[in-house]
Amino acid sequence: MVSPLAFGSSGLSSWLSPATDSDPYLPDELRPHARMFMAFGAQASIWRDWTPAVQACLGLVASTIAQYEPLTILCRDEELELAQQLCGTCNTRFITTALDDIWMRDMSANFVIGSNGYLGAVDFNFNGWGNKQEHAMDARVARTISDDAGANYIQSALTGEGGGIEVDGEGTAILNESCWVNENRNPGWSRDQVEDELKAMLGLKKIIWLPGIKGKDITDAHVDFYARFVRPGVVIANLDNAPESYDYAVTRTHLDILRSATDANGRSLDIHTLPPPEQLRKNAFTSGNEAFAAGYVNYVVVRGAVIAPEFGDALADSYCKDLLQSLYPLHRIIQLNIDPIAAGGGGIHCVTHHQPQV
Repeated sequence: MVSPLAFGSSGLSSWLSPATDSDPYLPDELRPHARMFMAFGAQASIWRDWTPAVQACLGLVASTIAQYEPLTILCRDEELELAQQLCGTCNTRFITTALDDIWMRDMSANFVIGSNGYLGAVDFNFNGWGNKQEHAMDARVARTISDDAGANYIQSALTGEGGGIEVDGEGTAILNESCWVNENRNPGWSRDQVEDELKAMLGLKKIIWLPGIKGKDITDAHVDFYARFVRPGVVIANLDNAPESYDYAVTRTHLDILRSATDANGRSLDIHTLPPPEQLRKNAFTSGNEAFAAGYVNYVVVRGAVIAPEFGDALADSYCKDLLQSLYPLHRIIQLNIDPIAAGGGGIHCVTHHQPQV
C-alpha cells in the first residue's frame, strides 16, 4: 500500500486524464450502459461442492441481463465452453483470463466519463477485502476491463471495491467508513485523506458517510447492501427489522444519518426503506449459513429492467417488487432466485459491473 504522504499533504494521487478533460466523474447507474461485465470464476477451492450451482446461477443472471443490454463475461480458457453453455451467447461476448472468483463489482474498473467522449477506468487495487481471500488474479481484472474498453487507465492510491461506492451522478456519494477507513485496506489513512482521494478519482463534491460495521461480513459492510441512489435525491435503504441481527442497530443509525443529510446540491433526501426477508427457503445454501446475504437492496439496473433477488418469502418478495416498480416505473422488475450466489455473501449487484455509455 502506498502511503498518502507520498502525494503531499492532500493525499491525492495523480489525475491522469487529458488536460482538456477536466471534469471526469462517476455517473449514476441509471445512465445507459454501453455493456455489463460479469466473471464466470467460481472454483472449488472457494465454493467447494456449491461450485456447479454457483456457475448455473451466474448463467441465470447473465442470460437475463443479455436480454436487455450487451454483456461481456470473463472466464478461464478451459471453462469457455461451459460458460457459453450456461450463460448463452446471444448479445454476449467472452474474454478468457485467469480468475479467482465471481465478484465483478469489487474487482472491476470503475468507469468515469468526461467531456469530448472521455472514458477513464479507475483501479482501486482490489486486495480481497483486506486479504481475506485469494485474489492475485482478480487484482488484475480492472486493468483487463480498462484495456478492453479502450479507456484511460487510472490507478488510485487507495484500496477498495466498487461495491463500497454509491453515487448519484451529480457529485454525491454514500459510503460506509467500515470498508474504506480500515487498516486492512488503507493503513495510515484518515477519513479526510480517503475522502480527498475519492473525490479526486470519482469527481465527487460531497460524501455522506455511514458507519457500516467491520468484521461481520467479508466486505466489512459494503454500501450496496445498505443504501442505493434510485436517482438524485432519492435513496432506497435497507431496514433490518430482526432485533437479534447486528444490522438492526446499524440500519437504524444509517437511516438517521440519511434522513438528516443533504446532497451536493443541497437537497434533502427522499428515503424509501426496504426490509430483508423474514424467512428464507430451506436448502443447502441457507441452512446454518451466517454468510448468506439476504437483502433486496443489492439489485442491478439495466436498460429497461431492474434485476432483483427473491428469497421465497412471498410477502417480502412482493413488497420488494412493488416498491422497485414504484421507484422505477419505466422498468420491468425481474426477480431471480440467487440462493447459490447469496450463500457466498453477495448478490446480483456484486457479480456485475457496468460500462457507462459515453
